[in-house]
Amino acid sequence: MAATPRGTPPVPPDARPRLTVLSGPSGVGKSTVVAHMRKEHPEVWLSVSATTRRPRPGERHGVHYFFVTDEEMDKLIANGELLEWAEFAGNRYGTPRTAVLERLDAGEPVLLEIDLQGARQVRASMPEARLVFLAPPSWEELVRRLTGRGTEPPEVIERRLAAARVELAAESEFDQTLVNTSVEDVARELLALTNVV
Repeated sequence: MAATPRGTPPVPPDARPRLTVLSGPSGVGKSTVVAHMRKEHPEVWLSVSATTRRPRPGERHGVHYFFVTDEEMDKLIANGELLEWAEFAGNRYGTPRTAVLERLDAGEPVLLEIDLQGARQVRASMPEARLVFLAPPSWEELVRRLTGRGTEPPEVIERRLAAARVELAAESEFDQTLVNTSVEDVARELLALTNVV
């Protein structure tokens, strides 16, 4: 990876980081890209979502997700405490609003990794946010990734494939598209979009 030249001028105040939203179909590699980028640049703050789904092995409360009950999620939604929320495969997911706004006010780059429904809600409530669509190199590759996980029953995979078709059709709603042919390259492009240099 090419290093940033030492003589690069600092980012002017009017180019301060804004909210960047990464979305795309299930299985396209959003989490992998984000993990790679944050390993190299931990200063990019990734919002931690609240979810009603049960923790998977190795997941920790407050690190991977805020695991909440249905009743707690109902309160968060009713009180307007979520920037966006969506239901997927019988579980609800949402982005706590206050933490995102506090980071942005402090001038820190904030990244959300969310689904299409959530991205649309963010666009409605924060039009200045940059929406980035992560696309697979091909439909066949996406199918291979989704079926190759081996962690989900066939009916869940079918639901994911159906959702992926809908999500791919919404690509034009986004400000920019990155094609995930290389995790390193996409992570570098995403980093540039967050105004981190």
